[in-house]
Amino acid sequence: MTSSRRQRLARAKFALPSLVTLLSIACGFGSIVISVDNAPLGDPGAYRMAAVLLVLAGVFDALDGLVARATGTSSEFGVQLDSIADVMNFGCAPGLLLYCYGFAQLGPAHPTLLRIGGLACFLFVACGALRLARFNVSAGKTDPRYFVGMPITAGAACVAAVVVAWPEPLVTLGQRLAVAALMIAVGALMVSTVRFPSSKQPKNAITFAVLAVMLVLLAWLQSRFFVLFFLVYVSATLLLNIGWRTGWRGVAPPRDRAA
Repeated sequence: MTSSRRQRLARAKFALPSLVTLLSIACGFGSIVISVDNAPLGDPGAYRMAAVLLVLAGVFDALDGLVARATGTSSEFGVQLDSIADVMNFGCAPGLLLYCYGFAQLGPAHPTLLRIGGLACFLFVACGALRLARFNVSAGKTDPRYFVGMPITAGAACVAAVVVAWPEPLVTLGQRLAVAALMIAVGALMVSTVRFPSSKQPKNAITFAVLAVMLVLLAWLQSRFFVLFFLVYVSATLLLNIGWRTGWRGVAPPRDRAA
């Protein structure tokens, strides 16, 4: 193999993780386009498709790191590109989706509610950006078994799960206020100091039993499984943090490293 051919192969290998990240960005952008185009129509199938694209963006977001580690091509450029992609895919795209889903149809007839919805969705986006910035500067300084605050990918999946479960456009005041409260609550969890377990937790028989139960529930509940999953995920995490504060040590608390 010639030297120039080896160089081309090396460049192609280093470009592969970034290509996967761009596929994630494409899914996030596709979700934004569908949300905007569907805002005046209110087609439930389109809203669900926009939400599914966010899930697919999350799949590619996980794959780019796996590809980089498998090929030994991790780089600072890839880290920065991934962070920028996360802001759009899991901040802006779900924020816009929930705005179009819950509030865009109101128009000028309900200006106050329209502004409440827009502000709630913006707060979600802002909290997601702040969460990513904090994660970037604290990398290597906290216990890798736990995230500080809800990860932005989980936050995006949490709000998208509502659209997947109930894709019909909202019609009542109560429904719209509930969506606004959801966006604010998830945003607050992202910038909080609540510790959320990460995938780096040790695996045991209980872990696999829980996965089996989740698969059974998914087959039974189908699209509404994800709402139940995030409800249990957030509730269990909050109870775990309360337990640590009251002295319970049934699950080892995080051991943060010195800055």
